Amino acid sequence: MKKYIIDTNALISFVTDRNPAQQEIVAPLFETASRLKCILVCHQFVLTEFVFVMDKVYGTPKETINSMLRDFVAMPGVEVCQQTDFTVLLSLWPAKIADFGDALIAATGKAMKGATIVTFDLKFKSGLKKLGLDSL
Repeated sequence: MKKYIIDTNALISFVTDRNPAQQEIVAPLFETASRLKCILVCHQFVLTEFVFVMDKVYGTPKETINSMLRDFVAMPGVEVCQQTDFTVLLSLWPAKIADFGDALIAATGKAMKGATIVTFDLKFKSGLKKLGLDSL
C-alpha cells in the first residue's frame, strides 16, 4: 500500500483555510487514507511542530488543538512514526538539508523506501529531489 509522509505544512493546510489550493491537493490524500487505500505517515516531530504553529501562530485554543490531534491520530490510515535514524538524519543536516525538521522528514523518507513526502515547501522539495526522494 502506498505511503505518504506528511510534513507539518501539509497537515496545517489540511486543517486550516490558509491556502485553499494546498488544501485541495492534500484533502484527497486524507480521504483516501480514511478509506484505507493509502497510509499517511506522520512523524511525532510533525505533531510537535503542528501544536506550536497552531498555538503560537494561529492562536488556536489548546483544547481545540488537542481535539484535532486526537481525531487525526485516531483516523483510519494514519500511522504515527516515532523512530528516527540519527545516523541518516545527521548525514543530511545541515550539509544537504539546512532545516533540522526537514532533514528529519527526509530521513524518515529514506527509511520508508517508496514513500512520497507531502510538503508545500519548494526549497525542501528541491532538496528531496537531489536526494532521490519523491515528493508531492
